Amino acid sequence: MQTLLSRDSVKVALVVNAGSRRGEDALASSEKMLRDAGIEDVRAYAVHSGEELESTLDEVAADQPDLLVIGGGDGSVSAAAARIAGTDVVLAVLPLGTANDFARTLELDQDPETAIQQVLEGKIINVDIGKANGHTYLNVASFGLSVAVTDALDPRLKKLIGPAAYPVATLQAYRHHRPFTARLEFPDGDHDTVELDDLLQVAVGNGRHYGGGNTVSPTASVDDDLLDVYAIVRGRMRDHVSIARLLKSGHFIEHDQVHHVTTTAVRITTDEPMPVNLDGEILTETPTDFTLESNALHVAVPIRSRAGRLDGPPPDVQDQES
Repeated sequence: MQTLLSRDSVKVALVVNAGSRRGEDALASSEKMLRDAGIEDVRAYAVHSGEELESTLDEVAADQPDLLVIGGGDGSVSAAAARIAGTDVVLAVLPLGTANDFARTLELDQDPETAIQQVLEGKIINVDIGKANGHTYLNVASFGLSVAVTDALDPRLKKLIGPAAYPVATLQAYRHHRPFTARLEFPDGDHDTVELDDLLQVAVGNGRHYGGGNTVSPTASVDDDLLDVYAIVRGRMRDHVSIARLLKSGHFIEHDQVHHVTTTAVRITTDEPMPVNLDGEILTETPTDFTLESNALHVAVPIRSRAGRLDGPPPDVQDQES
């Protein structure tokens, strides 16, 4: 098993969205915990905007630390992952967002201080990353209702009630939804081309969780070399009530109003271009080529995490087996 602190000198970059008091507190406590663990080279960065986050992550990635600790929501985590995928840099997540779905997938505690302790005492795995027209994502890429939900999310409500803001925004978005048609083509030839009408939403999952703890499918994993593709037909309100009851477990994919396949790549075209949501950020639009890069990202996880394993040569930060 590969562990994080297996050599004398480790260089750590700690990047935290400090736009809230919780972020500022987490930055200070995390830096102290890292130093108390014997890590002398800790470089802390407090960012207060998306632009500052992007430039800081560029700077950090160029410096090539052994460990990049990113504190923020899933969008911030994906932005960090995009810059260090395919390198020896290990990513650690400090959950400071509303949903924290990648942290859930890694089986990290939602409390930032506990999460840091789990990372320090944990192991390192490597996981897949998803790509949508070249943009990196970790959890789920989607379009249709999910984009309207993102638009409807009130930042004040998110701060007040946390993940419970998602169903509130979903009900609001559903009232104004317009159905659409999507064509799914599979370049690896593992499925026939399919065209689906009267759709509510299409999603392509790389990880296991999304939307504040919903599950992509009962078998979804961030380390399975597969994308989970599902399309939900608009249907009737009672259909969506029954689907909603199964979102947490992922068994909604078995509903007769849901089309689900697993694949390694899919190209999706819609009757009109539609914006695509990648881990909470609108970064591209249809038509979209979805692919994955297997074992592209090294991640620190709790010792008992079942999120994945370490395949192939370990990053340089680990020099010995435990």
